[in-house]
Amino acid sequence: MKNILTGLVLLFALNAGAQELNKKIEDPNRHKQVMLNNCTREGLVTFPEFKASYDANYANYKTDSTSLEELGKLIKGKKVTIVLGTWCGDSKYQVPNFLKIMDDLKVAEDKIRIIAVDGTKQAENGLIDGLNITRVPTFIFYDKKDVEVGRITERPTETLEKDMLKALAAKPKTATAKTK
Repeated sequence: MKNILTGLVLLFALNAGAQELNKKIEDPNRHKQVMLNNCTREGLVTFPEFKASYDANYANYKTDSTSLEELGKLIKGKKVTIVLGTWCGDSKYQVPNFLKIMDDLKVAEDKIRIIAVDGTKQAENGLIDGLNITRVPTFIFYDKKDVEVGRITERPTETLEKDMLKALAAKPKTATAKTK
């Protein structure tokens, strides 16, 4: 009996923590349908509000081939979280370009996490808590230990490739010890 109760509690806990992938909501701030929470790339690129600009921007973006070799070395073993708004003009422009770079670098899909936020830059269930999202899109790079090594917020300072080189070459952020 104890094993059955334990199993039911575990099953309930797993279902309670599960989130619908590619969730669509009517955003009261934007007065239109947006995606929210964890998204797959396929869900994102087929979402009508995002698709047209995605297709055009992805097709037209020419990656900086001179940066790709160095980026390829630096991206190995890293993970990326993309926080975007399907309603956001910068997301519609920068995310397709970023994903084209990832494709050219042959970064595996399981190394890229996509999180969509609503018009107030929020997701559900604490999904982006602690990520300090102030603008979208935000591209966050993590090392093998899941420590953030850098990020690009909203749009690159130079180019996506050059900003990625700077972000990936940075030392992981660690807490500094206080001295007396």
